[in-house]
Amino acid sequence: MKKITTLFIFILLTGKLYAQTAPPAVKPTLPPPLPFREVSGIVMDSTETPVIGAIVTLTTAKDTLRAATNSRGIFILKNVKKAIFFLSVKGLGYALQVKKYSMNDLSPKLVLDPITLHNDNHLLNEVKIDGTPSIVIKTDTVEFKASDYKVRENATLDDLLSKMEGVDVDKHAGTVTFQGQDVKKLNLNGKAFNGGNVASAIKNLPADIIDKAQFVDDYGPNAARTGIKDGDPTKTLNVTTKTDRSIGQFLRATASAGNDDRLDEQAYLQRLNGNQQIGISGNWRNTINGVGQGGGGTGNTTNSRPTIGYNDQLTKTLQINTSYTYNYNNTNSNYSSYGQNFSSNGTTNYNYQSTGQYRTDGHNAALELQYDPNKNNYFRFNAGLNYSGSTNIGSGQSTLSGFQNQYSSSSNTTTVTAPNYNASMSYQHIFEKPKRNLLVSVSGSGGNQQNYTDNNAHILYKDSLDAIKKDSLQHFIIRRGNINKNISGNFSFSEPITATSRLDFSTVVNYRDYDNTATTDSINKAGVAVRANSLSNIYNYSFTETRFGLSYTVNKKRYILSLGVTAVPTILQGTKESLNVSTYRTNFTVIPIARFEYIFSQTQRATINYSGSPSEPSFDQIQPVTDRSDPQNVVVGNPDLSPSFRHSINTGYNNYIANSKLTLSANGNLSIVSGQIISNTIQVPIPLLSSFYNERHYLNIDGNYSANGNYNIAKQLNDKKYTLKYSGNISFNHNLTMSNDIIYHSDSWRIGQRFGPQINPAEWCEINPTINYSIARSFFTQPNARNADTKTTALTVDGTFYLPKAWRISYDASKNYIQGVGTNVTPNPFVVDASIERAFLAKHNLTLRVQAFDIFNQNNFVNQSVSSTSVSYTNTNVNSRYLFVSLIINLQKWSGTPKRNGVQMMRRGDGSFIY
Repeated sequence: MKKITTLFIFILLTGKLYAQTAPPAVKPTLPPPLPFREVSGIVMDSTETPVIGAIVTLTTAKDTLRAATNSRGIFILKNVKKAIFFLSVKGLGYALQVKKYSMNDLSPKLVLDPITLHNDNHLLNEVKIDGTPSIVIKTDTVEFKASDYKVRENATLDDLLSKMEGVDVDKHAGTVTFQGQDVKKLNLNGKAFNGGNVASAIKNLPADIIDKAQFVDDYGPNAARTGIKDGDPTKTLNVTTKTDRSIGQFLRATASAGNDDRLDEQAYLQRLNGNQQIGISGNWRNTINGVGQGGGGTGNTTNSRPTIGYNDQLTKTLQINTSYTYNYNNTNSNYSSYGQNFSSNGTTNYNYQSTGQYRTDGHNAALELQYDPNKNNYFRFNAGLNYSGSTNIGSGQSTLSGFQNQYSSSSNTTTVTAPNYNASMSYQHIFEKPKRNLLVSVSGSGGNQQNYTDNNAHILYKDSLDAIKKDSLQHFIIRRGNINKNISGNFSFSEPITATSRLDFSTVVNYRDYDNTATTDSINKAGVAVRANSLSNIYNYSFTETRFGLSYTVNKKRYILSLGVTAVPTILQGTKESLNVSTYRTNFTVIPIARFEYIFSQTQRATINYSGSPSEPSFDQIQPVTDRSDPQNVVVGNPDLSPSFRHSINTGYNNYIANSKLTLSANGNLSIVSGQIISNTIQVPIPLLSSFYNERHYLNIDGNYSANGNYNIAKQLNDKKYTLKYSGNISFNHNLTMSNDIIYHSDSWRIGQRFGPQINPAEWCEINPTINYSIARSFFTQPNARNADTKTTALTVDGTFYLPKAWRISYDASKNYIQGVGTNVTPNPFVVDASIERAFLAKHNLTLRVQAFDIFNQNNFVNQSVSSTSVSYTNTNVNSRYLFVSLIINLQKWSGTPKRNGVQMMRRGDGSFIY
């Protein structure tokens, strides 16, 4: 051991002596430092979200440079003279951060480590600083910041929405479309607002109380809590209020009258107090039918819709949401249409005239209770009850010529009653292990629809020379009953695998049962009712759908990916004991679970997902006996029908470039239907009368598919005084049909382009010109069918002049150039509407308005409808020129922000307040 130690010491000493005697090293010659370099980096907050608009200042001994972060939180500073510098970063709402950097002066590009900003805790509570962009894109949600869109005083929600990118508002119809999809429901602070009626809310909610507008793909409350999505979403608009506009009340009331007994009376009263919402609204209208392109028929309609809504958080653990709505509608109509019916045998020209009165009454009550006893358990209970009743009294005359030659007149009276109910209960348990949760839910619904129809028809069969071959009277009394019961159960379980991934298992069972009764009495010449057993039918059937799903989800910072598989067995069964007929059809489908979302930033996302769903046939399609209640159109059911199945692939892309104020969005859908249920219309000859009647059969067939897409581009200029909006859509449908046992197909194209800038050059002027160009083309392989090629160019302009002393003049003019509808009454109609109004009182919240519609009386369109079996034209109302006088009052009173025990309440992302 001593020898080894001595040797080790000797080696160390030898090395040291050698090092001391070695010649000195030659220092290499380094290249001179670069005169300029580029410095870049990314600025984030504590949640690793990019900070937009942060000011980055670089200071050296020779210069000072500044830059702002872009929509991805990135900054770039060019021509930096020194590699040693100080960097200060300041964002709105964030504390100033200063740091010294000593970098390599030989590198032309210096990329700094991510810079994290923290909230400025020294800001006063009353000062609200928000550095978020105008548009934020989240999973299933596109969010707009209302304060970035300027509207006039006393404006309503529809005025605000019409300025947002990708949003189309029809103020007359009260509809909202976002990126080509109709908005079906409206929430306020996460809760259904006053029954969820979109038209009523957008016309009455004050724009100045809105903080954010969120367009949500809503997969239902279960998906919102578990993240397990199935089926197709409902487009929902959620509106959040400003914090200081969340306690108070507002009233908006309108009284309007016009010529031809037109009326439009509305009242909207709301009370808000944090999560508490109390609303009473109602309307009474009398309008003229068919005014405007898209209408049909003439006459008038009287309707009313009072609603009471109440939402509240009763305790820390219990919430209630409830509403009641009554619907009344009474329509007197005069309907006129004409066209051609095609078949493989020939073409039949038709002309149809009818008059009628149609009245409906409906009641709808809904209740929801949410109970959160603790952080691990959640219960939700829903119940609903609705009743609708209707009476339809009408008469009509039809003339057929060509392949079929006959005249018919008929009168009928139909009454319908339909009470329905529904209830559901769900329970969610969140385990101690983070992100592990269990959801169980059950629901049931049912109804009993009863129809009574008295149909009296008179048919004159003619030969080719118009000579009457037979005079036929047919009088039937038909009673139909449909009792339906639906039961559904859902079980889902999520198990986290890692911090960013989970495994989801779900089972859903849907059972739908139908008990149908149809009896027909034939009234003979003596007026005696005789039961027609051949026209009567009692038949029960049910449809059971089960879905077993297993998926794996990865939720990363930049992307969300779900992959898995769903097995869908279905059972369709039915019986008719009197005929000893039964149906039992099973089907098994395996579909993928595929959903991918890539997150470029908080303002840019791309998504693609697949969904699939079956659809059972209706009673008319599956009934085992022939329905001859309409002798001209006989229906032959097919008990062996299978349910159809729709496969859909949806894509979406949204991008808001904050620095450029540029918005881009695109959406696409491809749908393929396997086992599509189609009709086969067979024209059965009546030899002695040289005539025919139509007999409709049903069958399953593959080969139907469709594809559609839309895009929106918007650019804001000069502090939003000018906004350029360009949008387009394209759709293609390939459909199969049958005529006289021969399969035909049709291809339909629809292409639309729209350029609609919004121009606000001064406070007193708003101008919104629009150019629309659309092409609709349909091609049919069926003989005698007529291909369609319609082109429409529409030039429109609307706007408002705001004059001194609270005067306002508004206008709406359109010029349409239509090709391909040769029977249009006015091929190139020029429609002009205008109004003048005056606001009174100190806050200008009392308005007197006079409106004139269709000043040149040219809004008399003929609407064309084209299919593989027919082309039809429907006359609209020519009585479209009228005056309207309105008095509008708008009152508001607000009293601060919601507090709990003297502390301001925090809010969730949907605007609801945390109790």
